[in-house]
Amino acid sequence: MDSTTATAELGWTIHPSQGWEEVSGYDEHMTTIRTYQVCNVFDGSQNNWVRTKYIRRRGAQRIHVQMKFSVRDCGSIPNVPGSCKETFNLYYYEADSDTATPTSPPWTENPWTKVDTVAADESFSQVDLGGRIMKINSEARSFGPVSRGGFYLAFQDYGACMSLIAVRVSFRKCPAVVKNGAAFPETLTGAESTSLVVARGVCVPNGEEVNVPIRLYCNGEGEWMVPIGGCICRAGFEGTENGTACRACISGFFKATQGDHECLPCPVNSRTNNKGATSCVCRNGFYRTDSDPPQMACTSQQTSLQLQWSPPQEGGGRDDVVYNLGLTGGAVRISDLLAHTRYTFEVQAVSGVSDLSPQSPRYAAVNITTNQAETMTLSWPQPDQPNGLILDYELQYYEKSQAEWNSSVVCSQTNTAMIRGLKPGTIYVFQVRARTVAGFGRYSGKMYFQTMTEEEYKSGIYEKLPLIIGSASGGVVFLIAITVLVIICRRKKTSHRPETEYTEKMQYTSGHLSTGVKIYIDPFTYEDPNEAVREFAKEIETACVKIEQREILVAIKTLKAGYTERQRRDFLSEASIMGQFDHPNIIRLEGVATKSSPVMILTEFMENGSLDSFLRQNDGQFTVIQLVGMLRGIAAGMKYLCDMNYVHRDLAARNILVNSNLVSKVSDFGLSRFLEDDTSDPTYTSALGGKIPIRWTAPEAIQFRKFTSSSDVWSYGIVMWEVMSYGERPYWDMSNQDVINAIEQDYRLPPPMDCPSALHQLMLDCWQKDRNNRPKFSQTVGTLDKMIRNPSSLKAMTPLTSSVHLALLDRSTPDFSSFATVDEWLDAIKMSHDILKVGVTLAGHQKKIFNSVQSMRAQMNQITSVEV
Repeated sequence: MDSTTATAELGWTIHPSQGWEEVSGYDEHMTTIRTYQVCNVFDGSQNNWVRTKYIRRRGAQRIHVQMKFSVRDCGSIPNVPGSCKETFNLYYYEADSDTATPTSPPWTENPWTKVDTVAADESFSQVDLGGRIMKINSEARSFGPVSRGGFYLAFQDYGACMSLIAVRVSFRKCPAVVKNGAAFPETLTGAESTSLVVARGVCVPNGEEVNVPIRLYCNGEGEWMVPIGGCICRAGFEGTENGTACRACISGFFKATQGDHECLPCPVNSRTNNKGATSCVCRNGFYRTDSDPPQMACTSQQTSLQLQWSPPQEGGGRDDVVYNLGLTGGAVRISDLLAHTRYTFEVQAVSGVSDLSPQSPRYAAVNITTNQAETMTLSWPQPDQPNGLILDYELQYYEKSQAEWNSSVVCSQTNTAMIRGLKPGTIYVFQVRARTVAGFGRYSGKMYFQTMTEEEYKSGIYEKLPLIIGSASGGVVFLIAITVLVIICRRKKTSHRPETEYTEKMQYTSGHLSTGVKIYIDPFTYEDPNEAVREFAKEIETACVKIEQREILVAIKTLKAGYTERQRRDFLSEASIMGQFDHPNIIRLEGVATKSSPVMILTEFMENGSLDSFLRQNDGQFTVIQLVGMLRGIAAGMKYLCDMNYVHRDLAARNILVNSNLVSKVSDFGLSRFLEDDTSDPTYTSALGGKIPIRWTAPEAIQFRKFTSSSDVWSYGIVMWEVMSYGERPYWDMSNQDVINAIEQDYRLPPPMDCPSALHQLMLDCWQKDRNNRPKFSQTVGTLDKMIRNPSSLKAMTPLTSSVHLALLDRSTPDFSSFATVDEWLDAIKMSHDILKVGVTLAGHQKKIFNSVQSMRAQMNQITSVEV
């Protein structure tokens, strides 16, 4: 419904009659429109209602209302009483049919459902001879779920001087679409703005569903997202029109298996009989075995050759010239020859008088060595962790002396393929890649194989080691020296490690997942914590540890004297956890010393200490690429922990350590179990079952104690904000309870100063309320890699998008997030010269003022919103 399209009176119901009034007006294009206005500000206790006509729901579950209106500033009206308002209320009432009367439903909040109290961003107060200069406001509200046949809208004025200029009522839907080879119907959005409505797809003609049901999700904005599964063209058909249709292979082409690959031309000596062929038929006299792949050329049954020669220059005037074996023509086909064998052929021409000649018979001779092409069978291991079920493999090969674009391709549904038609004594380059539902993976490294020469074949060398030239990627390993601590006596490592029920369990579980998968084991499953330490950490004799001032490679963490047995257990559990990890972005455990006092955990030392303090000490000293590199390292470490099925629970910049090469490493695994209640540290707030770092913790973890890798992703978003703000405290000086309330009201941290919009958008993705919508750490690593490879993507500094709800920020003053530099902000508030007059000339000092003002502004706006 759009009130601006009405060509006659709207005829909405008014109560009481002296309240709202329908009048004609003009829009910005000077088109006549119907509006409602009311201005009984001098009469107390106003309660004026206007109700729309019945609006049919048409299957929608959530309704969107766009309102244009103007409001008079109460302060600009002389002698206005204190009851004057600058807001109005929006209500709705559901009904199965149009049954409303002037008195029903009653003009009270119950049975009407209130949507919201609507306030104007701008009110008008100026008056000229032509009338008021109005400022038109536009506000949108939505409500749901609605389930009956339709509904009415009502607007309640309780003391404002205002005009309702236009009302537009709509619902949203995702359009019909063909995606991933499947057709999806038009789908209405869900009852909530965050709802995802699943739609099942149907394969396009000649397409086939692969593995999982095909689904798309329609979000609250009417946009398709999260495609799952898909369809691929069946054998004999190839994708066309950007994957929205499957077309039959034309004559002379074939496609042996289902998939996204194109139809291939028929191999040599074969043909198709019709369109949509899945294989090509060999021509007469040529053959292909049942085990040969369909893309292999057809060959004749035996090795044969065709000999041709010219007749004698002088025939002696005779016409009875013939050749060996009574051949009369100048050509012969010879079959059943051996491969790689030297043959000598003699051609002799004779006539009726040849026997009478006293000269020896003459003949023409030719030496020919048959040369059958080489055949090679290759096998390769399956990927350890394929991205879904493997459909087939693609093997690419070409001669080393040729360009890669001149390669040939063989498809195989197993991890073995036979390659025929290779040249003897030639080096070939081979690469293989797997195809799953998600598409092709990357090619493997190049492998080089050389076929046998003819001499090797004759000499009986039927086995030859392949010529393999491998390529390796290397890295730089830095040994780090520090001033403090320890000399370690190293023992020879033994492979005879005592087995326990837990190592046996881990091996059994790994065998049923995939080769090489390692699963994290919670040390608290051990009855004796010492057993977990022995299992995962190396014991170092205290005699081998000497604390002195010298350069060494480790740091020590000790357990204070007077500890309880439980404190000792918790202390050693951190070593048991660290000992299971091996990743360049996870702090490395060197060993433990448990047989004497003090009990010690020895780890690698990180020169630059914790990330938050390091950034504060170097405010503004790094490039964006350097900061993104730190974030990439943290994300890579968290991806490793996620793959190990380990949840950190206390991811924060203070728990990230940095070495001299700016390599970031995740540390501090003390919150793998809930800590003891302790209110001495304001970073943590006590809650049922232990204390939680509120500012870094996802809402579901605070409310329901639901810690998952997705809650670690939320914490990672806060770490991103800390890094880009150079160690600023998240949410500034707001109390922990205020932070909880702000998150519930969809408040999210604004972008730090000079933060690229792409990075802030990634933060917002990490802070999705629905944890299922947050990115995986593997996706985050990929996103940051793309940013590093494409630095231009980090240059955009844009204000917050309209999709971000900043309920606690005052919108009447310039939005801090819209300024790319401190200078722009100072110019906007007319203080650029004043700041310089008082001597604040350094950019770093100006930025600190900016951050402080931003912090106070957030707190003041929160207080204001609570008062309202």
